[in-house]
Amino acid sequence: MQNRLLLLLLLASPLCHAERADREKPINIDSDQAQVDDAKQISTFTGSVVLIQGTMVIRGDKLVVTQDKAGFKHGTAYGHTASFRQKREGLNEYVEGYGERIEYDTRADTVDFYIQARVKRDQDEVRGEHVTYNSKTEIFQANSKDAAAGDGAPKRVHAVLYPKPKSGEEAAPAAEKK
Repeated sequence: MQNRLLLLLLLASPLCHAERADREKPINIDSDQAQVDDAKQISTFTGSVVLIQGTMVIRGDKLVVTQDKAGFKHGTAYGHTASFRQKREGLNEYVEGYGERIEYDTRADTVDFYIQARVKRDQDEVRGEHVTYNSKTEIFQANSKDAAAGDGAPKRVHAVLYPKPKSGEEAAPAAEKK
């Protein structure tokens, strides 16, 4: 049985998105090796790969970037644990994610995390075998897959969601020591 969890983690009002200016910035990639095939529009980077576009950073052991005819890019990062980080628009907060494979699609503005996937925003965290983050809508979707864990139990999605203070409310002061 496939467990699905759709989490609407719309934490701020008004709605905040991933840093919009990132889309207009150049993509910089550092790696130990690179193979660029201009005819097929496929570039492969290996060895301590770091992709930076504005505030977005993707790290992995290998990165394959393809470009479609409209100029949109799709990147797939692989690693024992590949990572993603991007600043949220207008806030001093970041969305961070981890997985053995990360797929970033510039057309859809989505990031998919696979295999032991984990995505964090502020203190909130979502874990599953596949987590999708849409940076336009700030919606997370986590799936556990049909596969069962080694002990025969079905895999599950796990989320930790912290309450947000109401507008104008501050964190309660720590209890006084006596």
